[in-house]
Amino acid sequence: MTDPQSLRHGELHAFVSAHFPQHDFTLAPASADASFRSYWRVDGDGETRIVMDAPPDKENIAPWLDIGARLRAAGLHTPEVFAVDHARGFVLMEDLGNRTYLPELDAATADALYGDALDALRTMQARVSPHGLPVFDEAFLTMELEIMPEWFLRRHLGYTPSCAEWDVIEPAFRLIIDTARAQPQVFMHRDFHSRNLMIVDGDGSGAGVNGPSNPGIIDFQGAVLGPITYDLASLLRDCYIAWPIEQVDAWVERYRQRLVDAGAITAGGAQFRRWFDLTGLQRHIKVLGLFCRLNYRDGKAAYLGDLPLVLDYVLGVARLYPELQTFAALIERAVGGRDIARPRAQEQAA
Repeated sequence: MTDPQSLRHGELHAFVSAHFPQHDFTLAPASADASFRSYWRVDGDGETRIVMDAPPDKENIAPWLDIGARLRAAGLHTPEVFAVDHARGFVLMEDLGNRTYLPELDAATADALYGDALDALRTMQARVSPHGLPVFDEAFLTMELEIMPEWFLRRHLGYTPSCAEWDVIEPAFRLIIDTARAQPQVFMHRDFHSRNLMIVDGDGSGAGVNGPSNPGIIDFQGAVLGPITYDLASLLRDCYIAWPIEQVDAWVERYRQRLVDAGAITAGGAQFRRWFDLTGLQRHIKVLGLFCRLNYRDGKAAYLGDLPLVLDYVLGVARLYPELQTFAALIERAVGGRDIARPRAQEQAA
Protein backbone atom coordinates (compact mmCIF):
# COMPACT_ATOMS: atom_id res chain seq x y z
CA MET A 1 0.00 0.00 0.00
CA THR A 2 1.33 3.44 -0.93
CA ASP A 3 2.05 5.68 2.03
CA PRO A 4 -0.26 8.79 1.82
CA GLN A 5 2.61 11.10 2.71
CA SER A 6 4.77 9.66 -0.07
CA LEU A 7 1.87 9.95 -2.51
CA ARG A 8 1.35 13.58 -1.57
CA HIS A 9 5.03 14.37 -1.98
CA GLY A 10 4.94 12.73 -5.41
CA GLU A 11 2.03 14.96 -6.42
CA LEU A 12 3.93 17.99 -5.14
CA HIS A 13 7.01 17.03 -7.16
CA ALA A 14 4.92 16.51 -10.28
CA PHE A 15 3.27 19.94 -9.86
CA VAL A 16 6.65 21.66 -9.59
CA SER A 17 8.05 19.70 -12.53
CA ALA A 18 5.18 20.83 -14.72
CA HIS A 19 5.35 24.52 -13.83
CA PHE A 20 8.89 25.40 -12.79
CA PRO A 21 10.92 26.45 -15.83
CA GLN A 22 14.05 24.54 -14.78
CA HIS A 23 14.31 20.80 -15.31
CA ASP A 24 16.78 20.35 -12.47
CA PHE A 25 15.60 21.72 -9.14
CA THR A 26 15.72 21.03 -5.44
CA LEU A 27 12.69 20.97 -3.18
CA ALA A 28 13.16 21.67 0.54
CA PRO A 29 10.85 22.56 3.44
CA ALA A 30 10.46 26.34 3.79
CA SER A 31 8.00 26.63 6.68
CA ALA A 32 4.79 25.33 8.19
CA ASP A 33 2.07 27.12 10.11
CA ALA A 34 -0.66 26.39 12.64
CA SER A 35 -2.93 24.91 9.97
CA PHE A 36 -2.48 21.87 7.73
CA ARG A 37 -0.63 23.94 5.11
CA SER A 38 3.08 23.55 4.49
CA TYR A 39 5.49 25.48 2.31
CA TRP A 40 8.36 24.28 0.14
CA ARG A 41 11.19 26.22 -1.43
CA VAL A 42 12.02 25.33 -5.04
CA ASP A 43 15.53 26.20 -6.17
CA GLY A 44 16.56 25.82 -9.79
CA ASP A 45 19.95 27.26 -10.65
CA GLY A 46 19.55 30.01 -8.05
CA GLU A 47 16.01 30.99 -9.03
CA THR A 48 13.65 30.27 -6.16
CA ARG A 49 9.91 29.94 -5.78
CA ILE A 50 7.65 28.81 -2.95
CA VAL A 51 5.03 26.09 -3.25
CA MET A 52 2.13 26.04 -0.84
CA ASP A 53 0.84 22.54 -0.12
CA ALA A 54 -2.74 22.77 1.15
CA PRO A 55 -4.38 19.31 1.20
CA PRO A 56 -7.83 19.92 -0.30
CA ASP A 57 -9.58 17.67 2.21
CA LYS A 58 -8.27 19.91 5.02
CA GLU A 59 -7.62 23.35 3.50
CA ASN A 60 -9.37 25.53 0.92
CA ILE A 61 -6.96 27.63 -1.15
CA ALA A 62 -9.69 29.85 -2.61
CA PRO A 63 -9.70 32.38 0.28
CA TRP A 64 -5.90 32.63 0.14
CA LEU A 65 -6.00 33.39 -3.58
CA ASP A 66 -8.87 35.86 -3.22
CA ILE A 67 -7.41 37.83 -0.32
CA GLY A 68 -3.93 37.84 -1.81
CA ALA A 69 -5.31 39.35 -5.01
CA ARG A 70 -7.20 42.02 -3.06
CA LEU A 71 -4.09 43.03 -1.13
CA ARG A 72 -1.90 43.16 -4.23
CA ALA A 73 -4.51 45.27 -6.03
CA ALA A 74 -4.23 47.78 -3.18
CA GLY A 75 -0.44 47.98 -3.71
CA LEU A 76 0.56 45.75 -0.82
CA HIS A 77 3.25 43.11 -1.13
CA THR A 78 1.78 39.63 -1.07
CA PRO A 79 3.38 36.78 -3.02
CA GLU A 80 2.83 36.91 -6.76
CA VAL A 81 1.09 33.72 -7.93
CA PHE A 82 2.55 31.89 -10.93
CA ALA A 83 0.53 28.66 -11.06
CA VAL A 84 -2.34 26.99 -9.21
CA ASP A 85 -3.65 23.43 -9.02
CA HIS A 86 -7.05 23.93 -7.42
CA ALA A 87 -7.96 20.25 -7.38
CA ARG A 88 -4.82 19.15 -5.55
CA GLY A 89 -4.28 22.27 -3.45
CA PHE A 90 -0.92 23.51 -4.73
CA VAL A 91 0.13 27.12 -5.39
CA LEU A 92 3.45 28.16 -6.98
CA MET A 93 4.32 31.67 -5.86
CA GLU A 94 6.95 34.33 -5.38
CA ASP A 95 9.58 33.64 -2.72
CA LEU A 96 9.54 36.50 -0.20
CA GLY A 97 12.58 35.03 1.55
CA ASN A 98 12.86 34.00 5.17
CA ARG A 99 13.39 37.30 6.99
CA THR A 100 10.31 37.58 9.15
CA TYR A 101 10.00 40.63 11.37
CA LEU A 102 10.30 38.69 14.62
CA PRO A 103 14.06 37.95 14.79
CA GLU A 104 14.96 41.37 13.38
CA LEU A 105 12.91 43.48 15.79
CA ASP A 106 14.86 45.27 18.50
CA ALA A 107 15.02 48.73 20.05
CA ALA A 108 17.00 50.06 17.09
CA THR A 109 14.75 48.68 14.33
CA ALA A 110 11.28 48.72 15.89
CA ASP A 111 10.18 52.23 14.89
CA ALA A 112 11.14 51.76 11.24
CA LEU A 113 9.72 48.25 10.90
CA TYR A 114 6.51 49.09 12.71
CA GLY A 115 6.29 52.27 10.69
CA ASP A 116 6.19 50.19 7.50
CA ALA A 117 3.71 47.77 9.07
CA LEU A 118 1.40 50.54 10.24
CA ASP A 119 1.51 52.12 6.77
CA ALA A 120 0.49 48.75 5.33
CA LEU A 121 -2.26 48.40 7.92
CA ARG A 122 -3.68 51.81 7.05
CA THR A 123 -3.64 50.86 3.36
CA MET A 124 -5.46 47.61 4.12
CA GLN A 125 -8.13 49.37 6.12
CA ALA A 126 -8.59 52.18 3.61
CA ARG A 127 -8.19 50.46 0.25
CA VAL A 128 -8.94 46.72 0.55
CA SER A 129 -12.58 45.85 0.10
CA PRO A 130 -14.08 43.52 2.71
CA HIS A 131 -17.02 42.76 0.40
CA GLY A 132 -18.11 39.14 0.67
CA LEU A 133 -15.75 38.29 3.52
CA PRO A 134 -16.95 36.50 6.67
CA VAL A 135 -18.14 38.91 9.34
CA PHE A 136 -16.42 38.94 12.72
CA ASP A 137 -19.86 38.98 14.31
CA GLU A 138 -21.14 37.94 17.73
CA ALA A 139 -21.22 34.25 16.87
CA PHE A 140 -17.65 34.36 15.52
CA LEU A 141 -16.34 36.32 18.51
CA THR A 142 -18.09 33.99 20.95
CA MET A 143 -16.80 30.87 19.23
CA GLU A 144 -13.23 32.14 19.54
CA LEU A 145 -13.57 33.18 23.18
CA GLU A 146 -14.97 29.78 24.12
CA ILE A 147 -11.78 28.07 23.01
CA MET A 148 -10.15 29.34 26.21
CA PRO A 149 -12.37 27.64 28.86
CA GLU A 150 -12.29 24.35 26.97
CA TRP A 151 -8.61 24.09 26.08
CA PHE A 152 -6.76 26.38 28.51
CA LEU A 153 -8.79 25.97 31.68
CA ARG A 154 -10.12 22.41 31.36
CA ARG A 155 -7.59 20.62 29.19
CA HIS A 156 -4.36 22.44 30.05
CA LEU A 157 -4.92 23.43 33.66
CA GLY A 158 -7.41 20.73 34.63
CA TYR A 159 -9.67 23.48 35.99
CA THR A 160 -13.45 23.29 35.52
CA PRO A 161 -15.21 26.59 36.25
CA SER A 162 -18.10 26.42 38.69
CA CYS A 163 -21.53 27.86 37.91
CA ALA A 164 -20.60 30.93 39.95
CA GLU A 165 -17.41 31.33 37.93
CA TRP A 166 -19.32 31.11 34.67
CA ASP A 167 -21.31 34.05 36.02
CA VAL A 168 -17.97 35.92 35.94
CA ILE A 169 -16.79 34.62 32.56
CA GLU A 170 -19.98 35.32 30.61
CA PRO A 171 -20.31 39.05 31.47
CA ALA A 172 -16.61 39.51 30.68
CA PHE A 173 -17.14 37.91 27.28
CA ARG A 174 -20.23 40.05 26.71
CA LEU A 175 -18.30 43.27 27.42
CA ILE A 176 -15.52 42.24 25.03
CA ILE A 177 -17.96 41.27 22.27
CA ASP A 178 -19.97 44.47 22.59
CA THR A 179 -16.80 46.57 22.46
CA ALA A 180 -15.60 44.84 19.29
CA ARG A 181 -18.94 45.25 17.58
CA ALA A 182 -19.29 48.93 18.54
CA GLN A 183 -16.24 49.99 16.51
CA PRO A 184 -16.07 50.86 12.82
CA GLN A 185 -15.80 47.59 10.89
CA VAL A 186 -13.10 47.31 8.21
CA PHE A 187 -10.99 44.79 6.34
CA MET A 188 -9.20 42.76 9.03
CA HIS A 189 -6.20 40.53 8.31
CA ARG A 190 -6.76 38.67 11.62
CA ASP A 191 -3.12 37.53 12.07
CA PHE A 192 -1.19 40.73 11.46
CA HIS A 193 1.94 40.17 13.55
CA SER A 194 5.71 39.70 13.45
CA ARG A 195 5.69 36.13 12.12
CA ASN A 196 3.47 37.09 9.19
CA LEU A 197 5.38 40.19 8.10
CA MET A 198 8.49 39.87 5.97
CA ILE A 199 11.48 42.10 5.29
CA VAL A 200 11.75 41.81 1.52
CA ASP A 201 14.73 42.86 -0.58
CA GLY A 202 14.15 44.66 -3.84
CA ASP A 203 12.41 47.71 -5.20
CA GLY A 204 8.86 46.63 -4.59
CA SER A 205 8.13 45.61 -8.20
CA GLY A 206 6.38 42.49 -6.94
CA ALA A 207 3.90 44.50 -4.94
CA GLY A 208 1.75 45.85 -7.72
CA VAL A 209 1.68 49.32 -9.23
CA ASN A 210 3.81 51.64 -7.10
CA GLY A 211 3.62 49.13 -4.25
CA PRO A 212 6.13 49.07 -1.41
CA SER A 213 8.43 46.10 -0.98
CA ASN A 214 8.08 46.07 2.79
CA PRO A 215 6.54 44.49 4.57
CA GLY A 216 5.79 41.33 2.68
CA ILE A 217 2.45 40.10 4.05
CA ILE A 218 1.56 36.42 4.44
CA ASP A 219 -0.99 34.17 6.16
CA PHE A 220 -3.87 36.43 5.20
CA GLN A 221 -6.45 33.81 4.20
CA GLY A 222 -8.47 34.24 7.42
CA ALA A 223 -9.38 37.85 6.66
CA VAL A 224 -12.80 39.08 7.76
CA LEU A 225 -14.84 42.24 8.20
CA GLY A 226 -14.04 43.23 11.77
CA PRO A 227 -13.20 45.94 14.32
CA ILE A 228 -10.75 48.65 13.34
CA THR A 229 -8.41 48.06 16.33
CA TYR A 230 -8.02 44.28 16.01
CA ASP A 231 -5.03 44.19 13.65
CA LEU A 232 -3.44 47.08 15.51
CA ALA A 233 -3.61 45.08 18.76
CA SER A 234 -2.37 41.95 16.99
CA LEU A 235 0.68 43.89 15.80
CA LEU A 236 1.52 45.94 18.88
CA ARG A 237 0.59 43.32 21.48
CA ASP A 238 2.20 40.52 19.52
CA CYS A 239 1.99 37.05 21.06
CA TYR A 240 5.70 36.53 20.33
CA ILE A 241 7.35 39.79 21.42
CA ALA A 242 6.50 42.53 23.93
CA TRP A 243 7.34 46.23 24.06
CA PRO A 244 7.39 48.79 26.90
CA ILE A 245 3.93 50.16 27.57
CA GLU A 246 5.05 53.73 26.88
CA GLN A 247 6.19 52.72 23.41
CA VAL A 248 2.95 50.90 22.67
CA ASP A 249 0.98 53.91 23.93
CA ALA A 250 2.85 56.18 21.53
CA TRP A 251 2.31 53.90 18.53
CA VAL A 252 -1.40 53.50 19.34
CA GLU A 253 -1.97 57.23 19.72
CA ARG A 254 -0.14 58.06 16.49
CA TYR A 255 -2.26 55.54 14.63
CA ARG A 256 -5.45 56.88 16.20
CA GLN A 257 -4.54 60.36 15.03
CA ARG A 258 -4.00 59.06 11.49
CA LEU A 259 -7.46 57.54 11.54
CA VAL A 260 -8.98 60.78 12.83
CA ASP A 261 -7.16 62.85 10.22
CA ALA A 262 -8.43 60.50 7.50
CA GLY A 263 -12.00 60.76 8.77
CA ALA A 264 -12.10 57.03 9.54
CA ILE A 265 -13.01 57.54 13.22
CA THR A 266 -14.01 60.32 15.61
CA ALA A 267 -13.01 58.47 18.79
CA GLY A 268 -10.94 60.31 21.38
CA GLY A 269 -7.89 58.84 23.03
CA ALA A 270 -9.68 57.18 25.95
CA GLN A 271 -12.37 55.57 23.83
CA PHE A 272 -9.88 54.34 21.23
CA ARG A 273 -7.63 52.92 23.92
CA ARG A 274 -10.58 51.02 25.40
CA TRP A 275 -11.35 49.61 21.94
CA PHE A 276 -7.71 48.63 21.50
CA ASP A 277 -7.40 47.04 24.95
CA LEU A 278 -10.61 45.02 24.92
CA THR A 279 -10.34 43.94 21.30
CA GLY A 280 -6.78 42.80 21.94
CA LEU A 281 -8.09 41.01 25.03
CA GLN A 282 -10.50 39.04 22.85
CA ARG A 283 -7.59 37.91 20.71
CA HIS A 284 -5.42 36.92 23.64
CA ILE A 285 -8.18 35.04 25.47
CA LYS A 286 -8.70 33.05 22.26
CA VAL A 287 -4.97 32.45 21.89
CA LEU A 288 -4.68 31.03 25.42
CA GLY A 289 -7.00 28.27 24.26
CA LEU A 290 -5.73 28.04 20.71
CA PHE A 291 -2.10 27.45 21.67
CA CYS A 292 -3.21 24.68 24.03
CA ARG A 293 -5.38 23.11 21.35
CA LEU A 294 -2.45 23.16 18.93
CA ASN A 295 -0.46 21.17 21.48
CA TYR A 296 -3.00 18.61 22.68
CA ARG A 297 -5.00 18.10 19.48
CA ASP A 298 -2.45 18.80 16.75
CA GLY A 299 0.85 17.84 18.38
CA LYS A 300 2.41 21.31 17.96
CA ALA A 301 4.01 21.74 21.37
CA ALA A 302 6.17 24.78 20.57
CA TYR A 303 3.23 27.16 21.02
CA LEU A 304 3.04 26.40 24.73
CA GLY A 305 6.26 28.34 25.20
CA ASP A 306 4.44 31.52 24.17
CA LEU A 307 1.60 31.11 26.67
CA PRO A 308 3.24 33.13 29.51
CA LEU A 309 3.42 36.30 27.42
CA VAL A 310 -0.18 35.88 26.27
CA LEU A 311 -1.31 35.32 29.85
CA ASP A 312 0.55 38.50 30.89
CA TYR A 313 -1.43 40.43 28.28
CA VAL A 314 -4.74 38.96 29.43
CA LEU A 315 -4.15 39.69 33.11
CA GLY A 316 -2.53 43.07 32.53
CA VAL A 317 -5.40 44.39 30.41
CA ALA A 318 -8.19 42.85 32.48
CA ARG A 319 -6.82 44.43 35.66
CA LEU A 320 -7.06 47.89 34.08
CA TYR A 321 -10.87 47.73 33.91
CA PRO A 322 -12.96 47.44 37.11
CA GLU A 323 -15.60 45.34 35.35
CA LEU A 324 -12.95 42.74 34.41
CA GLN A 325 -11.00 42.46 37.64
CA THR A 326 -12.98 39.47 38.94
CA PHE A 327 -12.35 37.78 35.60
CA ALA A 328 -8.61 38.39 36.00
CA ALA A 329 -8.77 36.98 39.53
CA LEU A 330 -10.53 33.84 38.23
CA ILE A 331 -7.79 33.24 35.64
CA GLU A 332 -5.09 33.77 38.27
CA ARG A 333 -6.83 31.32 40.59
CA ALA A 334 -7.06 28.71 37.84
CA VAL A 335 -3.38 29.06 36.97
CA GLY A 336 -2.20 28.96 40.58
CA GLY A 337 1.50 28.16 40.67
CA ARG A 338 1.59 26.10 37.48
CA ASP A 339 4.23 26.47 34.83
CA ILE A 340 1.83 27.00 31.94
CA ALA A 341 4.58 26.56 29.34
CA ARG A 342 4.68 22.84 30.15
CA PRO A 343 2.09 20.29 29.04
CA ARG A 344 -0.24 19.23 31.80
CA ALA A 345 0.76 15.54 31.78
CA GLN A 346 4.45 16.48 31.95
CA GLU A 347 3.84 18.74 34.93
CA GLN A 348 1.83 16.07 36.77
CA ALA A 349 4.62 13.55 36.26
CA ALA A 350 7.31 15.90 37.61
